[in-house]
Amino acid sequence: MTDTDGADGDGIRVASPVGRWVVLTTVLGSSMALLDSTVINVALPRIGEDLGTDMAALQWTVNAYMLTLAGLILLGGALGDRFGRRRVFVLGVVWFAVASLLCGIAPNAEVLVASRALQGVGGALLTPGSLAIIQASFHPDDRARAVGLWSGLGGVGAAVGPFVGGWLVDGPGWRWVFLLNLPLAAVCVPVALRHVPESRDPDAHGRFDVLGAALAALSLALVTYALIEVPEEGASVAVIGAALGGVVLGAAFVQAERRRADPMVPPSIFASRQFTSVNIVTFCVYAALGGFFFLSAIQLQVVAGYSALGAGTALLPTTVLMLLFSASAGDLGRRIGPRVPLTVGPLLAAAGMLLMLRVGPGASYPLDVLPAVLVLGLGMVTLVAPLTATVLAAVDTGRAGLASGINNAAARAAGLLAVAALPLLAGMGPEAYRDAGEFASTFRRAMPMCAGLLVAGSVIAFFAVRKSVEPGRGPRPECAMHCGVTAPPLEPEPGSRHT
Repeated sequence: MTDTDGADGDGIRVASPVGRWVVLTTVLGSSMALLDSTVINVALPRIGEDLGTDMAALQWTVNAYMLTLAGLILLGGALGDRFGRRRVFVLGVVWFAVASLLCGIAPNAEVLVASRALQGVGGALLTPGSLAIIQASFHPDDRARAVGLWSGLGGVGAAVGPFVGGWLVDGPGWRWVFLLNLPLAAVCVPVALRHVPESRDPDAHGRFDVLGAALAALSLALVTYALIEVPEEGASVAVIGAALGGVVLGAAFVQAERRRADPMVPPSIFASRQFTSVNIVTFCVYAALGGFFFLSAIQLQVVAGYSALGAGTALLPTTVLMLLFSASAGDLGRRIGPRVPLTVGPLLAAAGMLLMLRVGPGASYPLDVLPAVLVLGLGMVTLVAPLTATVLAAVDTGRAGLASGINNAAARAAGLLAVAALPLLAGMGPEAYRDAGEFASTFRRAMPMCAGLLVAGSVIAFFAVRKSVEPGRGPRPECAMHCGVTAPPLEPEPGSRHT
């Protein structure tokens, strides 16, 4: 239950002026984080050229944001429950905007990477709050409609993102990809303060699991550092020490969560075989997708000769298919059960990635690129909504927020580790993105690896996921539309505890 200030009766109505303002505010806030995730890959070659960086710096440009977001998103949701969802949401928007400004004026790669890490902190504060505000603010009869508007408008934003991002990179420059967040925040914050009612969870109590969040983030950071730096530094003391330190801190995180009375990630939730299996499938799927979109955006520009706008637009059909058909896929998954979609979907996506091997110098979009992204998009449509529904169905309703939060963090961490590890596994040198021939060779080695992760996820789903999902536990199908092509399945269930 929630304590909502500023609402009439059981909540506000979508058709009211205040209701429209609340929807606008949450869409603007979540769109800031969504747009950055959909356009940053397109901007990477220009960032590297302008700042004179190597491949490792480009990896850190993506991963610094993912690292802090994955490590702190559960804590961000808990802060909103305790101190007020609007307050933490507004803080996150302001934080994200300031970090975006620092990204936009960064004089070198080091400042850019540090600013991206700060962006992730802001994202961890605002991301859980946007959907939670809708659930806490609206009348029960209007919540589904409000979520539908939020996810639909967010899906449109995801579709427009590659156009806007590509145009900015080719036109004013890559810095405007970040500076674009400033006017969005300038509109979002005053509207939120004036029109969005405050809400909090009166049952939220206990200490925040700051130690757990810190151990998780530091473990991921050290492992990521080792994976990214080993191609250039080799088996140096720093690299080996970081790898071992990451493993030790990861083990310390597990022990801390077992001993804590109110852990961020209660080990008991993994007693559900279904929940554990689906999170492993999630990890495989989003590791493959994270690596694919990171490398494909560079392949299209460096090897195929596309502009930034052309590269962003080339991958757009995946988002369009998600926007149009995720709701239908969610309905189908509820009727036939999750095993078939979670087995077939990854195989389709793997086939799409293997079709990308045809994309080389002078690649034809209708003959080479479009078939690959269409098959990939069909695979994503098939698996994403059932994946989310199965995660929530695997636990009691009261733990839905915790379940979706853990699944969200698992997806972020998977993408983070994939971007760090794939260039290493594919033998990509520090200057590979500057040489079309070298990058093309490593891309051809990386795509089968991504496809292999998807096949592994499919096999796990076939043998470990039950055929049926208990009705009434899954998310609204329209929520899956907000996934975009790089986002995890679903934000934490609104109004639920995250720790």
